Amino acid sequence: MASLLLGLAVWGFVIEPDRLVVHEVRLALPRWPMELAGLRIAVLADIHAGAPHIGLDKIEQIAATVDQARPDIVILLGDYVVGFRSTGFGHTIPPEDTARVLASLRAPLGVFAILGNHDWWFDGERVRRAFRTAGIVVLENEAVSVTRDGQALWLAGLADLWTRRPDVIGALRGVPDGAPAIVLTHSPDVFPDVPARVALTLAGHTHGGQLRLPLIGRPVVPSRYGQRYAAGHVVEDGRHLFVTTGIGTSIIPIRIGVPPEIAVLTIAGADVTARSARAGFR
Repeated sequence: MASLLLGLAVWGFVIEPDRLVVHEVRLALPRWPMELAGLRIAVLADIHAGAPHIGLDKIEQIAATVDQARPDIVILLGDYVVGFRSTGFGHTIPPEDTARVLASLRAPLGVFAILGNHDWWFDGERVRRAFRTAGIVVLENEAVSVTRDGQALWLAGLADLWTRRPDVIGALRGVPDGAPAIVLTHSPDVFPDVPARVALTLAGHTHGGQLRLPLIGRPVVPSRYGQRYAAGHVVEDGRHLFVTTGIGTSIIPIRIGVPPEIAVLTIAGADVTARSARAGFR
């Protein structure tokens, strides 16, 4: 028993948190335009620079790995810093340094970010300024559009749920009816308020619970909905959510069964997927 516990401790505190997995996911979304079929979105969340295993060298590795995946667009979903030191784990990495490394990310349609609760606990205005100075677009309750093959795609970034006031309706106000739109939120708990006209909601924050145990599942998830929005692709009433399990750790620097991930989503319309399946493609 002692050997088993020691092995789990080594895996959870030393090995798993230091891994980096590229999670390739194909999503079939209803009413997704043909011009945007095959769009590749790299999603990063909860880097927590300064947490154990997350130094600038690891962030450089993350950026290089994202570039190798050749995404069309990169989405950063908040918590770039360690927002408190009460647990005694981690150290401070200035957000300017993190932003400088992430500014090396390359994608044809750009790099877009929102802020998370740890960013605001640290100094949200400073984090936002650092990222904008580095050339990264930071959104808060506002939407911007990008265009591929003449088709506009709208990105609506929300304020953090824990520390600010997310305004879903306000963020979508300038998005034309029927236009493809993706909502960016740090916490997935806003998902029930996202209207059906949004093609996809992207979230982080949960870290996938950091622990996923046999029979038990994820004992602790920082969400009022428990394990409902803990990780991965969720479909409710025809609306689509993807929650990335993120990269760093918070409070306790442990991961078991939930490796740090870069999520790379390839988006296709439901009709395209159906035709491919009928034709014998997988």
